Amino acid sequence: MAAEPHSLGHIRLIALDLDGTLLRSDKTLSPRSRDALAAAAARGVEIVPATGRFYRAMPAVVRELPFVRYAITINGAQVLDVRTGETIYSADIDTGEALAFYEYLDTLPVIYDAFVDGWGYMTEAMRSRAQDYGMLPFQMQMMRELRSGVPELKAWLRDGAHRPQKMQLYAGDTAYRNSLLKTLTERYPQFAVSYSLPNNIEINSRDADKGRALSVLAARLGLAMSQTAAFGDGLNDLSMLCAAGVGAAMSNGCPEVKAAADLIAADCDEDGVARVVEAMLADGARSV
Repeated sequence: MAAEPHSLGHIRLIALDLDGTLLRSDKTLSPRSRDALAAAAARGVEIVPATGRFYRAMPAVVRELPFVRYAITINGAQVLDVRTGETIYSADIDTGEALAFYEYLDTLPVIYDAFVDGWGYMTEAMRSRAQDYGMLPFQMQMMRELRSGVPELKAWLRDGAHRPQKMQLYAGDTAYRNSLLKTLTERYPQFAVSYSLPNNIEINSRDADKGRALSVLAARLGLAMSQTAAFGDGLNDLSMLCAAGVGAAMSNGCPEVKAAADLIAADCDEDGVARVVEAMLADGARSV
């Protein structure tokens, strides 16, 4: 589907996936994108990162944007007021269900981690062989910097002091990942199963998705969903694009997201977000 730029003039909140959407392939934020978002913020539009990452794993270039007040993190398992530290919404995974899931994963040729209390944890033996599971360079960097190794993840979780916010597994190649995605979706209907990279599968509570989180935040701010726009490229963005008043898929996005979108933005390496936001701003100026 396509939407004319003038249909964006009433938007008061823009939710943005990061990897493959706002960020370029090299994980940088282009000056054009930053300037477009700053201009939208100056017009009173809330700019809201919406990512599968936990907050501290978001690139500094995004965390340090002065106009960002709220963030949807961990695929919607947490909505944060980043200025006050308040958690506006949270949806964790039952620890018993997580342990049973990890026991099943132990029968498969995968490695896995957990997001707990806004940080990543992983069995150290799995962390040490992560390079064997199709990791991209930025993923290996994240493994080194944003995952704490524990002797054994299930034992660490079993003490009852921690509830996972997200579980993530890594397969060696995309073909196996795709077959496993279908299996896990059918086997674990109590979970939201998605992906954002060629080798990963992300598992959240059914109560955690970016669309639900966007709805919670919009209500908090007194906005109708028709006043929101969302940009994304991965399956974990689908609920958000469907929930938003305007859903924009990146041209580099997965087929399911592009099929559900109201419009297709240019590639993340071609300032796709900035181009749409600039069109929104130009229309808004005409309507003033």
